[in-house]
Amino acid sequence: MIIEQHSTSFLEHIGVKQLVNMFDLLSSDLFWIKDRNHIFIHANQALIEHLNAKSLDSILGKTDFDFSPAHLAKQFFRDDDKIIAGEQVTERLEMNMNHDGDIAWYTTSKRPIFDGINNIVGSYGITRHLQKQAIAFSGVDAIKEPIDYIRKNYQTHFSIEQLASVAHLSVSALERRFKKYLAKTPKQLINEIRLENSRRLLVETNMPIAEVGDATGFTDHSYFSKQFRLFFGELPSEFRKNHRKNA
Repeated sequence: MIIEQHSTSFLEHIGVKQLVNMFDLLSSDLFWIKDRNHIFIHANQALIEHLNAKSLDSILGKTDFDFSPAHLAKQFFRDDDKIIAGEQVTERLEMNMNHDGDIAWYTTSKRPIFDGINNIVGSYGITRHLQKQAIAFSGVDAIKEPIDYIRKNYQTHFSIEQLASVAHLSVSALERRFKKYLAKTPKQLINEIRLENSRRLLVETNMPIAEVGDATGFTDHSYFSKQFRLFFGELPSEFRKNHRKNA
């Protein structure tokens, strides 16, 4: 009990500012604190550099919309809203793609911040780039081959049986690996990669909505629109309209 009281007193004495500044020592981990309105309250040096910002002062008071494309910022907002509602994210494995379709692996953890009377007043999080950390992450290797196939062939139709054959696995073994390492099925990942690329085309091109669906592996226009709305919360046409309005 005495040790616990001493620890609490010590932490109160050194102050929160010194504690959060310690995250500058994490050169490969992105750390941030936001308030309930998604406004950055703090960011470590790694995140400052990641956002191509000049200093912490150039980030404070701003949101993801000031640094990221609107479609990505919107996704960050939705994610943070879940944390503000009381959810938690722990070491979630995420796959992000650049414009060339190259894959980068991350793990993200997020938590709500509570005030003295247990009200949620904000959120904080850490994102770790696995390759930069040179971490031996066996899960990535175990599913790398089928994921590479999906990334290169998402525009075409292929079956789960074909995907399993590429990975030299049975369908059931393939699905178990995806569930274990990504917490989703192969079909779900195929859908997400197609939808992510369709969202990119909606931002970067003037292709008609139906052609965007065709170009990303959706042969049925109505199915494409339905899946897009389920995943992003709005129809492709609404997304494009809102993005251009924000831009």
